Amino acid sequence: MTWNLHHKILSLEVRKSKGMKWIRLRRSKIKVYGKPAKIMMKGMTAPEEHTHFLHSLLTNNIKNLQPMSFNYNLWLRQNGQPVADFFIYKVDNYYILDTEKPAREVIEEFNRLKLSLKVFFEDLTPQMEHLFVFGEGSSEFLKDAFGVVPEDFRIAEKDGILIAKNPLRLRREGYDLMGELSSLELPEGDSMTEEEFEDLRIESCVPRIGKELKEGFSPLEAGVLNYAIDMNKGCYVGQEAIARVYFRGRTPRVLVRMERVEGELREGDKLREGGKNVGLITSVSFSGKKALGYVLRNAYEEGKELLSDSGKVRLEVSCEGGESRSSP
Repeated sequence: MTWNLHHKILSLEVRKSKGMKWIRLRRSKIKVYGKPAKIMMKGMTAPEEHTHFLHSLLTNNIKNLQPMSFNYNLWLRQNGQPVADFFIYKVDNYYILDTEKPAREVIEEFNRLKLSLKVFFEDLTPQMEHLFVFGEGSSEFLKDAFGVVPEDFRIAEKDGILIAKNPLRLRREGYDLMGELSSLELPEGDSMTEEEFEDLRIESCVPRIGKELKEGFSPLEAGVLNYAIDMNKGCYVGQEAIARVYFRGRTPRVLVRMERVEGELREGDKLREGGKNVGLITSVSFSGKKALGYVLRNAYEEGKELLSDSGKVRLEVSCEGGESRSSP
């Protein structure tokens, strides 16, 4: 595929965008490819070595991904702690990984981990722009601009641009557009800043790598089980640690969205009840009004107020399970 393939100039009147919003995402893109193994060695999970590599490393089911579809994955340490997360798009016979982590760091570590496998990595970040469009009117925009609207977790390709319907980034209707996008015209008034997008992430209860998905917390506490982890896929790095938490039953902590009542919201502040620490703030909106954080399950109650190191918060809603979407 030629990522810098030119396509006709596309435009859309502001009136057609309705409530649509868009943002230019700064994320790494990595192509992962290889060849079918000549002989299926013992322990191989797939006939293609690059599929086997990803399937054995990450938390979701890679070998069952159909062409032109995608899913969401975590990369864990042996102790189950997150290293990075990826949206993995299967395009023809290769994969494109979308991640916050710098491509150079990922490729360097993957080259170390692949051992003798014939798996290859290419940094596509310089030639792949990434727009995320979402909200009311976004599907109409795609239909007018590209003549195609993919289903959830499916990918379409038009003039060298990948279009994927991604209901996980904000837990609402939204579309990833990736490729050469310089001639795509979008209504300027409907763009979002990174700060506004981060506020919307927190409002939407979406955990983020390095914030909620980080050392000291099991990914299961972030409520990502039913779209990030396949409990039936077989072995992957960190599987035993995840299984131990899973089979204990309910996690001891739950991810919660909260609002400021008094004082300030500060990332890293502890939450207290009756003089005891019962939680921790992990993300704070740029507006300073909302936050995400972990609270002990037996201390969580919707509407409850807790003291923090810098003020007081009110627990609004648990982010556990209910608002997440299942991937294929």
